[in-house]
Amino acid sequence: MFIQTEETPNPATLKFLPGRTVMGEGTADFARAEGAERSPLASRLFDVEGVRRVFLGGNFVTVTKADEKDWALLKPALLGIIMEHFTTNQPVMLVESVVATEAGSDEDEDEIIIQIKELLETRVRPAVAQDGGDIVFHSFEDGVVYLHMQGSCSGCPSSTATLKMGIENMLRHYVPEVLEVRPV
Repeated sequence: MFIQTEETPNPATLKFLPGRTVMGEGTADFARAEGAERSPLASRLFDVEGVRRVFLGGNFVTVTKADEKDWALLKPALLGIIMEHFTTNQPVMLVESVVATEAGSDEDEDEIIIQIKELLETRVRPAVAQDGGDIVFHSFEDGVVYLHMQGSCSGCPSSTATLKMGIENMLRHYVPEVLEVRPV
């Protein structure tokens, strides 16, 4: 098994591409080892000293390291864990524990929220996934769209610019009711 790695815009995060599906549906974001028990893969990655966050996407895994740690030391251990996990056909998530990619239900949503979610789904999320992250709609209140940053987007130095220059401008163009975009 050959696992590719890619750098992300966030220097503390590395994207691992195992060449197969990681999450069939949705994504899973683990900000700490506590709570990662529902994912055998994430739990094992947190066993490596210096791992601070694990994000599971459709066909990738992103790992965020502590600032004082070096990728040259962490990368071999992480590659070994990911390779062993997939070659032994262990589940990525335990049954009944997959996280939905969007908060809330589509029932009773107004037309503006539906339009915002569609733009995020078709134009933003695919681009952000290429960088090893995800952006999930949280809410829309008084002209402000609140988004949850996950994976390499969480804590990324360029995430503010992405939100303001990219996502906010696009949403304001297509949905005049949007005045601003903020992270949750």
